[in-house]
Amino acid sequence: MNTTTATDTIVRAENLALHFDDGQTRALDGIDLEIREGEFVAIVGPSGCGKSSLLNLIGTLDSPTSGELYFRSQPYSGIRDLSLFRRQNIGFIFQSFYLLPTLSALDNVLVPTIGCPGAAKEHEERARYLLSQLGLSNRLAHFPGRLSGGERQRVAIARALINDPDVILADEPTGSLDSANAAHVLDVIGELKKEKELTIVMVTHDPNVSARADRVIHMRDGKIGYAEEART
Repeated sequence: MNTTTATDTIVRAENLALHFDDGQTRALDGIDLEIREGEFVAIVGPSGCGKSSLLNLIGTLDSPTSGELYFRSQPYSGIRDLSLFRRQNIGFIFQSFYLLPTLSALDNVLVPTIGCPGAAKEHEERARYLLSQLGLSNRLAHFPGRLSGGERQRVAIARALINDPDVILADEPTGSLDSANAAHVLDVIGELKKEKELTIVMVTHDPNVSARADRVIHMRDGKIGYAEEART
């Protein structure tokens, strides 16, 4: 885990662009952005505005057409092993959970540890601890099909945290949940952010979600329209 202060920049984008169809379709068009250490940033905007594209670039799931991203001043373009970088620094939470149906909750959490340093026993102990923190100590052996939507999302959160990342990227993590489960998942994320000093970047359409963020970034047509700090 990092030792920098909450005012340091952890992710920075400079003139970031992502174009498709020989440049005719511009998912992102000249994004400049700084995300501070320990910050909870909500990215909002209409469908197709580039929110998920920006998240995928930050997470190295896609590569930009032009511009540059930096992680603690290190340019992404200079990272040799993006897979290793993701495992060490970034956790992903998605709306659709993406749990493997043939694996138990415990084994789903352990998937990102495959090929990582450390003993299997240590990884399992951490997975058990995380699931216990998330109120799932009695669901370790359950398969996803036997879990509620809220429980499956909490398993996905534990999976995102298993390698102790500094940044959590969340794409509509409450979009498939009812209001009660959505509120519970947001409470869990908030508690984990505070306890572990996590940086969270979350794409959402839900004003109840963005209201919990430290800063809300509004996007439209592949650009950042404006950003607003949380009201206190």
